[in-house]
Amino acid sequence: MPELPEVETTRRGIAPHVVDRRVERIVVRQRSLRWPIPRRLEREMAGQKVRAVLRRAKYLLLVTDGGTALLHLGMSGRLAVLDDAGEPGPHDHVDLVLSGGAPLLRFTDPRRFGCLLWTRGDPLRHRLLKDIGPEPIATGSGQACPEVTSGEDLWRRSRGRRMAVKNYLLDGRVVAGVGNIYASEALWRAGIHPRRAAGRIARARWDVLVGAIQTTLGDALAAGGTTLRDFREPGGAPGYFAQELAVYGREGEPCPACRSPIRRMVLGQRATYSCSSCQT
Repeated sequence: MPELPEVETTRRGIAPHVVDRRVERIVVRQRSLRWPIPRRLEREMAGQKVRAVLRRAKYLLLVTDGGTALLHLGMSGRLAVLDDAGEPGPHDHVDLVLSGGAPLLRFTDPRRFGCLLWTRGDPLRHRLLKDIGPEPIATGSGQACPEVTSGEDLWRRSRGRRMAVKNYLLDGRVVAGVGNIYASEALWRAGIHPRRAAGRIARARWDVLVGAIQTTLGDALAAGGTTLRDFREPGGAPGYFAQELAVYGREGEPCPACRSPIRRMVLGQRATYSCSSCQT
């Protein structure tokens, strides 16, 4: 499932091709995604110039003067910038045809768990975005949204919480878009066991953990994200952070730090990986 670095990689990949281009028309071949694509999208977005491509958590926002398209990649979605539309495949659900000929922006989603919605109001007040927590890394896109700068806020809100810290980090109301892969990797870097109760982690360790989250996401972003199965950046290349994963998906392999075997567990119905020697 594309997580924050993959979504930010996508944002950076499409922005130079989309910003300041006019949407001539939208071709919708499949309207039944996670939520139905509203029919007003074609009517109200057509003719609008894209002013910015922003990101909020795992959502992409294509901002125009007349409204904003909210797009989520779901479990298997991707956006591709194409010079030649060619014959669409069975999972190529939406095309945004831009002014000036090429390129074309195509949304592909084999599992159809993604979404493409339209709002004319403040997109950050949309029902899908309004309760999302602060961003773990700077968006770099001019958004007026809070960012995590230290462990203070996460420590304060975790007091009295018995929830495992791994599940706490995956709660989008606590922090935006960390994701399953990167939560496991950040907890390993911080030396914190995923099962430890969030409310029992000391203030100083939260600072270490926030630093580990930001470093992990930054490294993943520099590598173009993580491709385990479906993800490709808009130009078609995979993400290479999978080659740098220390624990995720490496059950039974030696820990890079102490050589103890990596263990797999399930927390909140998610596969979780850790080193029982390095993480306490």
